[in-house]
Amino acid sequence: MTDSTSARRGGAGVTAHLEHRITIPPEISMAELLGRRDEVLRAVEAGFRDVDIHARGNEITLAGPAGDVALVARLVDELVEMAASGTPLTPDVVTRSVAMLAADAGARPADVLTFNILSSRGKTIRPKTTGQKEYVDAIDRHTVTFGIGPAGTGKTYLAMAKAVQALQAREVNRIVLTRPAVEAGERLGFLPGTLNDKIDPYLRPLYDALHDMVDPDSIPRLMEAGTIEVAPLAYMRGRTLNDSFIILDEAQNTSTEQMKMFLTRLGFGSRVVVTGDVTQVDLPSATTSGLRVVESILADVDDVAFCRLSSSDVVRHRLVSDIIDAYARWDRT
Repeated sequence: MTDSTSARRGGAGVTAHLEHRITIPPEISMAELLGRRDEVLRAVEAGFRDVDIHARGNEITLAGPAGDVALVARLVDELVEMAASGTPLTPDVVTRSVAMLAADAGARPADVLTFNILSSRGKTIRPKTTGQKEYVDAIDRHTVTFGIGPAGTGKTYLAMAKAVQALQAREVNRIVLTRPAVEAGERLGFLPGTLNDKIDPYLRPLYDALHDMVDPDSIPRLMEAGTIEVAPLAYMRGRTLNDSFIILDEAQNTSTEQMKMFLTRLGFGSRVVVTGDVTQVDLPSATTSGLRVVESILADVDDVAFCRLSSSDVVRHRLVSDIIDAYARWDRT
């Protein structure tokens, strides 16, 4: 990529206004780079209203405040690299790339948004934020990983994708998915139907994620064979799980005793991911959440990672992130 720059000069020297020309490599399709009906270009313009952006042929010209122009130029570099890797460019990709560049946390959008975790059923699952990429990397590097953060940050979904990836790569022999769905046996009695009928509503989010990543027709066969197991946390007691990828979801609703029980199920050749949101604890007020205290207990234990996701890692509707921030401000008052 080649470029040229020029700056307007005033009485006091160089002003903040800059013009910058970027030549897009010929192997990159301008139609793909700019998006369908120029939707990618429009997203860039919406994010940088003080920058005039013009695309002509295989050149993009930028004009505006020097800092904004420099940021847009970096953004275009990232988009070009993503396009070259075959990553579809969308307005959402632009928004997330701008957030990463503005945060200046050292992570390149092209490294994060082109990192393929799992390709299944016609779509590819990738991290969408720097925090998500760090979380996925931690799962790769550690035997036990905690993903702690608010709703919508992909804690469970990404853990599930890593579990399916590990199973497909034959790194593990089975996937075990569990939640503290039922803290007391009598709760099951209030629901109609068989034991499975009573348990299924608590475990439905795990099934939903699983159906996104595995052929639904194969799931009953895999569950019957024990290759995939979905069960409430109470069913984990007394077991040792070898060669397994084990996910504990909604871990904020475990007591300290339940958390200890679960973590000590770890067997040889296994990996564990624990996910939860410490702001949404449903336990009785007298019960301490095992997720809230586990970091202070295991902080000095090797091969255990704690990843904290925030509202900036939310990948649901934009309003979800705003709601999380609003509640956080309310909690502080």
